[in-house]
Amino acid sequence: MGKVTMTVNGRARSAEVEGRTLLSSFLRDGLELTGTHVGCDTSQCGACVVLVNGQAVKSCTAFAADLDGAEVTTVEGMANPDGSLGRIQQAFQDYHGLQCGYCTPGMVMSTAALLAENPKPTEEEVRHYLEGNICRCTGYQNIVRAVMAASGQDVGALAAE
Repeated sequence: MGKVTMTVNGRARSAEVEGRTLLSSFLRDGLELTGTHVGCDTSQCGACVVLVNGQAVKSCTAFAADLDGAEVTTVEGMANPDGSLGRIQQAFQDYHGLQCGYCTPGMVMSTAALLAENPKPTEEEVRHYLEGNICRCTGYQNIVRAVMAASGQDVGALAAE
């Protein structure tokens, strides 16, 4: 057991963790931030993506103890200060970029990382960037539309499936 301290969604958080505690477990079980989903435990689905020091990380593959001092943002941290949906979350709602919602937290977090890196991605760049996130419901078209809308681009030119 060891103490880990990190900034999570703008707040300093500390806890005792075992060396084998995954970041996803630390967030969900230790901090009760259950927006981060775990879908596969093998880093294939992307439902557990969070931002670590601004980079998209599959939290089911990172040990919490290795992230002492890190800055972590979860989907809960994407909301506006008043609690309303943030820009990316609102775009996912407006453009129906979700159905069952299980993959949505990871999609939102991957979108945040993409837009920080590339504020005006093309449709092809969005599709390529989100390859590590699996959605079994949507067919991805509305997710791509939501990402394009969140980037401030016109989604009218995208073909609807």
